[in-house]
Amino acid sequence: MLAPVTHILPLTQIRRTRLLPVPGRVLVTAGQKVAATDVIADARLNTQHLVLDIGRGLGMPADQTDRYVTRKVGEEINEGDVVAGPVGMIPRMVRTPKSGRVVAIGGGQVLLELAGTPFELIAGIGGTVTDLMPERGAVIETVGALVQGVWGNGKIDKGILTVVAHRPDEELTTGQLDVGMRGVVVLAGPCTSEEALRTAAEIPLRGLILSSLGASLINVTREISLPVLVLEGFGKFPLDRNAFQVLSTNDKREVVVNAFPRDRRTGSRPEVIIPLPSTGQVPRPREADIFAPGQTVRMQRAPYTAVIGTLVSIRQGQNTFQSGLHAPAAVVRLENGDQVIVPLANLDVIE
Repeated sequence: MLAPVTHILPLTQIRRTRLLPVPGRVLVTAGQKVAATDVIADARLNTQHLVLDIGRGLGMPADQTDRYVTRKVGEEINEGDVVAGPVGMIPRMVRTPKSGRVVAIGGGQVLLELAGTPFELIAGIGGTVTDLMPERGAVIETVGALVQGVWGNGKIDKGILTVVAHRPDEELTTGQLDVGMRGVVVLAGPCTSEEALRTAAEIPLRGLILSSLGASLINVTREISLPVLVLEGFGKFPLDRNAFQVLSTNDKREVVVNAFPRDRRTGSRPEVIIPLPSTGQVPRPREADIFAPGQTVRMQRAPYTAVIGTLVSIRQGQNTFQSGLHAPAAVVRLENGDQVIVPLANLDVIE
């Protein structure tokens, strides 16, 4: 069975493909250096179309009106601009009620593509543009530390990392935050305090990396302006020791907090990237693996949510669980030595 991989790597080559949701303009060139917060492409979303009835507007048969159209296909026009006319002793004209672009003319009609909602594609990673996809986006590469999480509030920023969690299970409180942290990214343990989140936004921080988040605070994190990235899950879970090691050893370095939500279709997920100098070849992370004994795995469902263990063996065939579920399963040894049986679908591999 193919296993999803969560990357917790002190040094790796990171390659990310960033694409617009619809065709648009690519604003970077191959070989260009970009910052994580740079706009690399833009487009218009939710585009609509409007048909202007020129014959009706000029008061004449449709087959006689095309010659009175004063615009060309591809031309941008603004609200109130004349599209056809004037004609007649008492001049009659057709004006556009909205701004847009002329996409077709004929049969006594003009078809406009209305200006949609502006959309800017953020790089999401600082590095070098290595490939371009015309009208869609670019591929960006860098070298550094990589720690992936499970949830983000959809925002991105960068700043100097400040570690306030002296232990992986130390909960974030308002007492750990002060105005001297303005513009930094804070690494903390669990957070169950709305007041702490509000304080982080008021300072304001550039980002907040948490081991876990109280489920009741999801809407609060979506409201505040800074990126909030959750590494382990919802509830009260300590930082994974490997993630804590990688992040805490990079205290006072610049980090990028990409808290965009996980997208299983594209494989993208919220992550912390720490650009680092390197010499020679640096390996790329694996994006998927096959479950095998000896792997470090993390469990994703109760009663072992966010618990790390070692995969001991895979139980062949369908296994029946107390819930009534029938599924392939694995034996996992916990850090205290106990062994548990869990569905394979509830595991991801930690690399």
